[in-house]
Amino acid sequence: MDDKLHQFFSENDFDIHEPHSGHLERFQRKLNTPKKVKTISWKWMSIAASVILLLGFYLGSFQQKSQYDLSDVSPKMAEAQSFFVNTINQELKEIEKYRNIDTESIIENTLDKLEELEEQYNVFIAELNTNDNKISIIQAMIDNYQRRLTLLQDLLFLLKNDNPAKIQTQFDEII
Repeated sequence: MDDKLHQFFSENDFDIHEPHSGHLERFQRKLNTPKKVKTISWKWMSIAASVILLLGFYLGSFQQKSQYDLSDVSPKMAEAQSFFVNTINQELKEIEKYRNIDTESIIENTLDKLEELEEQYNVFIAELNTNDNKISIIQAMIDNYQRRLTLLQDLLFLLKNDNPAKIQTQFDEII
């Protein structure tokens, strides 16, 4: 094997300094041929983008409609949900006016409890989409809204009428 390798190198059968014959002609021909310029058809690109956008909107709206909420059940339920959401938001704004160092902990405790109730409501939404017993789930959703509203109203009553030292002990009794 060593002999064949030495023989290969000694014959110097390959030429690394000069290109093969006809190489320059082939290279010149490639340089002289005009390149095909790929033109982007903006018309087709805009049509494709429009189709993709429409498909995205359709799939997005289809996915949103596949999950029901209380407002999707009936117009009266939509009205009830709107009432509760607006009233809860108003109560939260009113409570924020009373936020200070003395009331910070009680307000945060209430907001934590409110967050737990919201998580429970999200479970009800999931059950509404999968369960056949929709009436009991709807009632539980309304009860959840009522509990949230009562919690905020009780806190607001204490904040308006009592001093901060009494508030914590009274509110602990409510919760």
